[in-house]
Amino acid sequence: MTNSGAMIGEEALSPAAQLFHSPSLNCYIVTMIGSKTKINPNFVKAGLEQTLLKHPLFSSKIVGSKEGRNMKWTPTTVKLENHVFVPNLDPNIDHPDQFVEDYVSNLTKTPMDLSKPLWEIHLLNVKTSDAEAVGVFRIHHSIGDGASLTSLLIASTRKTSDPEALPTVPIKKRAGSTNSNTTFWWLLSIWFVLRLIWNTCVDFMLFLATFLYLKDTESPIKGAPRCDLTTKRFAYRIVSLDDIKFVKNVMNMTINDVVLGATQAGLSRYLDRRYESLRLRAIVFANLRATAGIQDMAEMMAKGSKDKWGNEIGYVIFPLTIALHGDPLEHIGEVKAKMERKKLSLEAQCTLPFSCRVLKTFGVKAAAALTHTVFTNTTVAFSNVCGPLEEVSFFGHSIAFLAPSIYGFPHAITIHCQSYADKMTIILAADPNVVPDPHRLLDDLEESLQLIKDAALKKGSSKLLSEKED
Repeated sequence: MTNSGAMIGEEALSPAAQLFHSPSLNCYIVTMIGSKTKINPNFVKAGLEQTLLKHPLFSSKIVGSKEGRNMKWTPTTVKLENHVFVPNLDPNIDHPDQFVEDYVSNLTKTPMDLSKPLWEIHLLNVKTSDAEAVGVFRIHHSIGDGASLTSLLIASTRKTSDPEALPTVPIKKRAGSTNSNTTFWWLLSIWFVLRLIWNTCVDFMLFLATFLYLKDTESPIKGAPRCDLTTKRFAYRIVSLDDIKFVKNVMNMTINDVVLGATQAGLSRYLDRRYESLRLRAIVFANLRATAGIQDMAEMMAKGSKDKWGNEIGYVIFPLTIALHGDPLEHIGEVKAKMERKKLSLEAQCTLPFSCRVLKTFGVKAAAALTHTVFTNTTVAFSNVCGPLEEVSFFGHSIAFLAPSIYGFPHAITIHCQSYADKMTIILAADPNVVPDPHRLLDDLEESLQLIKDAALKKGSSKLLSEKED
């Protein structure tokens, strides 16, 4: 079966896309999609023809010398049999969860063929603990970042309750000023700008220091040099999004604060007090684009537009405190304070864009060396992506869970959080030489989140009782 995708003229790769084709940053996004029913390959192929294949980068291959500035996207005819793989599996296979983990891990051992568009999907009709079947997308990072590809996937789905309706996703609310005192507003604005400039300068100097000499402390979770080349294992855990929202509301913070705080607490438990004085920093990714509505994204895909797609991400270097606090809420309180300060900085707008500027000036190798060194000198990577607010169907298959991740970065541990309906999936990509049992780390993350929720429940109850007494 063949399909002629949305055709565009030959186009040079963006600086970020070139970075992701360098040997030291050859990154792929892997997304596991749990289905509540067995997957019909014909339905999936028909759906792909009407959605993803209309996106130009899903129907283009790369030509030109690797690592060169003359690499270009070139339109081509997509042969779905070269992208949709349906292995013949025993539906009653022993240890299906382990089989799926092994299957996905094996994908990290082989690079993609540059003679065809850089994406593929594997349909595994085996029943696991969380789904009747699992689809596995593998997409080269040069096509897009996690936020854009997740948005693209969501725009290809429809509400389970209404097969014709696009899903609903959270929309960030921007706070507006209600102060009518013009003098006070101007003074506050000047103070804000001064803090923004100062914080940005400090963060950028720390970024350069991390490139030049500032390294995280060696610890059991710090990857060895060039751990980006090792096989990765992927494991996930599904937790309650309602519990996370409860903590968020009680503590007056964001969902990102809660899950990053739980990550800090979980890593502290995993390291078991032995490394409380270490320097441990995370690369926390940030989406730099203005968020488009799902309707807009669906229309762009239907028209074959590239607008708002690709790689538009930055990152901040975020210090994590390794300690076993008596009060679990201290973890999320620390993270909130640090994140509030990071929000008063343009660090995220300077990091990856700075690497792209280095690429334009000194070439791909120099820019890749910069980014690779900064990542190598930190310990973990973290991201959090919002998903649909209700259950959705993907080409006629009701989705049980979404679990995106990445490999190719020089980290032994990468943690992604993906919300979906009333669930939050925590996905761990781990170097088995460093984290031989990723499920143990997931246990620590889940237990830490439970302890945080219990502490928030106790605090919320105490606050309510105090208000009643007043």
